[in-house]
Amino acid sequence: MLLNREPRMVDASSALPGRATPLPVPARHAVLDAPLQGPFPLGVQTTIFGMGCFWGAERIFWETAGVYTTAVGYAGGFTPNPTYEEVCSGSTGHAEVALVAFDSDAASYEQMLKLFWEGHDPTQGMRQGNDVGTQYRSLILWRDDSQRRAAEASRDAYQQVLAAAGHGQITTEIAPAGDFYYAESYHQQYLAKNPGGYCGLGGTGVACPVGLTRPA
Repeated sequence: MLLNREPRMVDASSALPGRATPLPVPARHAVLDAPLQGPFPLGVQTTIFGMGCFWGAERIFWETAGVYTTAVGYAGGFTPNPTYEEVCSGSTGHAEVALVAFDSDAASYEQMLKLFWEGHDPTQGMRQGNDVGTQYRSLILWRDDSQRRAAEASRDAYQQVLAAAGHGQITTEIAPAGDFYYAESYHQQYLAKNPGGYCGLGGTGVACPVGLTRPA
C-alpha cells in the first residue's frame, strides 16, 4: 500500500539546507551556441516549465524555431543551489525544470505553452510516466502577469479538449517564478550529448488549441 501512495511535498521547515555557492554552469549552449545565463538580448523572454524528466523537456524547446537558448535546473522549492541527488530525494521541494528563452519577435509565449501541454501528460500529479516523485510534477512558473493570464487561459482551454478526449483533471501547478538554480553541467543539453539517453516524456496525443490560449 505504501508503494502506491502519492508522493508528498516537503515543507520549508523540513527542506534540506542547500548551499550558498551555485553549481558551475557552461558558458554556451551545446546545440544553439548561445549563452546559458542572462542577461539575454532585448526582446528575449524567459519562462520555466516542469514536465517530468528535464532531459527530454529541454530538447523539445531547443528544437523549436525562435528559441534563443535553454537550460535545465531546479525550481519551485526551498533548498538553495541543490544538487541532482538532493532534488531526487524529494527533500528540496524543487521540480526538474527547463528554462526557455525565446525571441518574442520570432515566437510567442502561447507557442511555448502549446509545446508544454502537448509534450507531457499534465494529469499525472507527482509523476510523469514511470518517473515518480514531487520533482517530476507538472509546473509552469510565470514571469509576469501576462504570462500568468496566458498560462491559466491555456490550462482552461486544454482541460476542455482533454476532457472531451476522456482524460482526467489537469494537475499542473501555475505559480510565480522564484529562484531558478542551474543543474549540473552534465545535465545541460543531455540528449544532444547522449542521443540514446533516457527520455521518459510522453504526451496525451491531444492537440492544444493555441488560438484559445491568448487571454482577452
